[in-house]
Amino acid sequence: MKKWVYSFAEGDMSMRNLLGGKGANLAEMTSIGLPVPQGFTITTEACTQYYEDGRKINDEIMKQAMEGVAEMEKVNGKKFGDLKNPLLVSVRSGARASMPGMMDTILNLGLNDEVVAAMIAGNPDPAFERFVYDSYRRFIQMFSDVVMEVGKKYFEQLIDKMKEQKGVQYDVDLTAADLKTLAEQFKTEYKSQLGKDFPSDPVEQLKLAIEAVFRSWDNPRANVYRRDNDIPYSWGTAVNVMPMVFGNLNDQSGTGVAFTRDPATGEKKLMGEFLKNAQGEDVVAGVRTPMPIAQMEKEFPEAYKEFIKVCEILENHYHDMQDMEFTVENQKLYMLQCRNGKRTAQAALQIACDLVDEGHKTEAEAVAMIDPRNLDTLLHPQFDAATLKAATPLGKGLGASPGAACGKIVFTAEDAEAWSARGEKVVLVRLETSPEDITGMKVAQGILTVRGGMTSHAAVVARGMGTCCVSGCGDIAMDEENKKFTLAGKEFHEGDYISIDGTTGNIYDGEIKTVDAKIAGTFSRVMAWADKYRTLKVRTNADTPADARKARELGAEGIGLCRTEHMFFEEDRIAAFREMICSDTAEEREAALEKILPYQQSDFEALYEALEGNPVTIRFLDPPLHEFVPTEEADIKKLAWAQSRTVADIKAFIASLHEFNPMMGHRGARLAVTYPEIARMQTKAVIRAAINVKKAHPDWNVKPEIMIPLICEVKELKFVKKVVVETADAEIKAAGVTLAYEVGTMIEIPRAALTADEIAKEADFFCFGTNDLTQMTFGFSRDDAGKFLNAYYDTKILENDPFAKLDQIGVGKLMELSIKLGKPVNPKLHIGICGEHGGDPSSVEFCHKIGLDYVSCSPFRVPIARLAAAQAAIQNS
Repeated sequence: MKKWVYSFAEGDMSMRNLLGGKGANLAEMTSIGLPVPQGFTITTEACTQYYEDGRKINDEIMKQAMEGVAEMEKVNGKKFGDLKNPLLVSVRSGARASMPGMMDTILNLGLNDEVVAAMIAGNPDPAFERFVYDSYRRFIQMFSDVVMEVGKKYFEQLIDKMKEQKGVQYDVDLTAADLKTLAEQFKTEYKSQLGKDFPSDPVEQLKLAIEAVFRSWDNPRANVYRRDNDIPYSWGTAVNVMPMVFGNLNDQSGTGVAFTRDPATGEKKLMGEFLKNAQGEDVVAGVRTPMPIAQMEKEFPEAYKEFIKVCEILENHYHDMQDMEFTVENQKLYMLQCRNGKRTAQAALQIACDLVDEGHKTEAEAVAMIDPRNLDTLLHPQFDAATLKAATPLGKGLGASPGAACGKIVFTAEDAEAWSARGEKVVLVRLETSPEDITGMKVAQGILTVRGGMTSHAAVVARGMGTCCVSGCGDIAMDEENKKFTLAGKEFHEGDYISIDGTTGNIYDGEIKTVDAKIAGTFSRVMAWADKYRTLKVRTNADTPADARKARELGAEGIGLCRTEHMFFEEDRIAAFREMICSDTAEEREAALEKILPYQQSDFEALYEALEGNPVTIRFLDPPLHEFVPTEEADIKKLAWAQSRTVADIKAFIASLHEFNPMMGHRGARLAVTYPEIARMQTKAVIRAAINVKKAHPDWNVKPEIMIPLICEVKELKFVKKVVVETADAEIKAAGVTLAYEVGTMIEIPRAALTADEIAKEADFFCFGTNDLTQMTFGFSRDDAGKFLNAYYDTKILENDPFAKLDQIGVGKLMELSIKLGKPVNPKLHIGICGEHGGDPSSVEFCHKIGLDYVSCSPFRVPIARLAAAQAAIQNS
């Protein structure tokens, strides 16, 4: 018989894949003797089974769950659905990888009218009656929202209306009678929405709740989060069922969330928040703004003392910063969760260095524990110090996720997406964010919330995405309905500019200039460790000296891709290039190209200077010619005049360049085959530039790498290579110098991969252009795939955008094949990748595994690639 259910006493932290992170850690805390309410975990395999059975929980899983309940009743001395001494439970999700707020939780399960009445009859204290009705209305609200999918807003409106009628500000100020009325109103609302009564049988409640948690694995926000964080759909989530402990029992109770180190800076000090007379959801959802954890010492001295001890035990046990949820019931501490805490990149580096210094981690372990994608945020803009000094903050919230953001105010996630799609920079301002807002949060420059603390949904998600966030600015008077708010006496509307500082929490009116980030000492230290372990070289894709210098600053060891066409679009060159395109004869083309040659040469000289003798790979002209011709009437007239032709002539010529499928049209090597003079001019520019820079810096190793794009047949490469070699050798001979150079090709057409053994005989190097290779292998147009990919994610045909994360099964197989075919033929062949995938951590790991020599990515992703390459080497050693 398959085991679907494990009690906390049966598991440990090594069973993470089966029990999920939360379940494994609850079991681990149990095994080291911490105060955990004893419950059970339904495995991730049961979740997979639920989906295989057509989204139903089979009888065997339910039977084992009820056996778990019976065991829980025995341990806790209470009975499920019992009127005298009822057992109430919480039902929570818990996947292998932490997904904060993405899946669902139900608290206080097991309550119904009879149980409520019996509990109150057994304890005449009016405060206890209030607690029971508070728990009941919370349960109805959560169950309706999570399990039956009746929107939260209906219930929130009823609460707000009740508070308004009673003239109170907070939920805690409502009396038992008010809460009883609310519970009745909630049940009526439930019935009006669903046409049936609220379920009163605790066993039915439990089954529906377990199904709801499994179902939430596939909700839209969880799917988006998984795609962004490389979490496979096949993993599934576990379900944890445990007895309730009540932070909302009375004023001797409370609930909190804490980190053993500061998740924003990494400083070694306890950080967290606590709310008296509340349940955990209140802290995380930010319904009331909580008090700092240190204040708990005054309120609950004994529980606080024990908690400090628990923090120390957990850090020493897990050797990492811990994020913990706990509840105090009648002055007694209970631990509800611990996990390695989410942290900002700055904190991740600080904590990694501190853990090495404290003897918790080796250098290799420290390198392995940092999420490379996080480093992005370190390189994010900050406000210009001088401008900031002159500005006066209008208000202040909590600096929940560092960085600086400036943009136009929008009030909904949908508006954020729409405005951002038209190129506007936006700041998303919300009362509080909920997980549905994730798509809007992703495109916003920054997030500002009225409610919520450092551990609220907005704070945790923003830190993970590296987006600047200020939370809990209670001074804002919000009017979401009419898209406006008031702060410090000023009314702000949609589209007004606002600036927020996620490090200090300050909020400013208008636009404040931002500057590039400064990199801290911990960054260099961790990067030095990473460089010690990695074997993959990291180059950059750069077309300008400024990009190249930035990338060198961030550790790039060369240029893996310089796109020469980007240099043609500048005002003074485009005219000459258009002349070349419109020419009728080779002589006319050569005359026009002669005008462009000095520009190309000086561009290349500047790049060689910036790279100081490190390798530079220059790709010859790649895009189809129609991309360069004018579209504006004035530009067409100008070209007609320059060519001494009529406007009608030029328009007809432009129309003739139109292709039905330009990505597979007249581009890349095909241009050099049709117009060898283009390749000749580019070769002259590359070689002359190299000769000049070598003269100026005899000690540098200047060795140009010329890359021919879009090859599909070896004879094609031979033809273009002959043009390049003849031109280059003539230039070198004329200059009377010696200069080594290489001619290689991009592997971006499946046929090139399949015939790599032939091509390797003619090429000095291969570089995988995975953007085009992905496009051609899938038959997806990169520019149009966005229109239908969402349907592919929804139906689980694809889990990721293949243009963002390398398809290792199909495209990866072609890459492996190219290496296996090419290397034996040409042992000197060096091989790299220069598509967007060069900066994606999981793709970098794949490149390490198949034996590439280097990856090349955009300048700001260079540190990500360096760290990912080190992690790949450590993991596969």
